[in-house]
Amino acid sequence: MREKINIFEKVCEALVEILDIEPYEITIESYIFRELGAESIDILELSVSLNSKLKLKIKDDEIFLRKLRHYLKENRSFNYIRDKYPHLSEERISEILYDVENGPVLKVKDIISYIEWHFTRIDL
Repeated sequence: MREKINIFEKVCEALVEILDIEPYEITIESYIFRELGAESIDILELSVSLNSKLKLKIKDDEIFLRKLRHYLKENRSFNYIRDKYPHLSEERISEILYDVENGPVLKVKDIISYIEWHFTRIDL
């Protein structure tokens, strides 16, 4: 069994280092691109940092919703998106479907939910 870690803290540490922002600027509801100012290269660095800090192998396309726009073009149904991103709650999927036209939808809580989901799968 994995030792209990504060995933939010680890994600914040990585974001502070990579984006050169203050910790108080980050909340669980923060949009990574829209509010925190991340760019594509920052997401690659974030992946590397989180893999190192958390000792796991993150799949970029899952954690960072990289293929979301592609999936939405294929099929904008709730069930289709839930199948593609099983770590997202039903409430979050509904929120994404409603908000996607406003720009990149990735939030800090999406990263956290993926990591928690991933740890659950490892510990089975």
